[in-house]
Amino acid sequence: MKSDLPRAYDLDERLLNYGASIINLTRVMTSDYAGRHVGNQLLRAGTAPLSHHGEAQAAESPADFIHKMRMALKELRESERWLKLIQKTNLLTRQDALPHLLDETDQLIRIFVTSIATAEARKK
Repeated sequence: MKSDLPRAYDLDERLLNYGASIINLTRVMTSDYAGRHVGNQLLRAGTAPLSHHGEAQAAESPADFIHKMRMALKELRESERWLKLIQKTNLLTRQDALPHLLDETDQLIRIFVTSIATAEARKK
């Protein structure tokens, strides 16, 4: 499966493409009980950062911004764990997109950690 994740700096676009890639990945997972369970968990966690980031952009205060960014970060970290579990199992019919998706997850986590730290420093 070819990944359509860009290396752009537009975080909205990256999160949109990330969510789309998560959706596409869950579509090629096995349809047994384990595949459905893990796929549903990944689908929920992997698509949530896009909406949390959108909420952060409309935050009512610096504290609200930080809280919403932390929620997005939490979902990215959960997604990373589900992706690593998928990597250790035979839940995918094709594994070719997984390394790139894990790399993008790591990069997004780093971006959110830095953004949160910057926002917290500015708040003080």
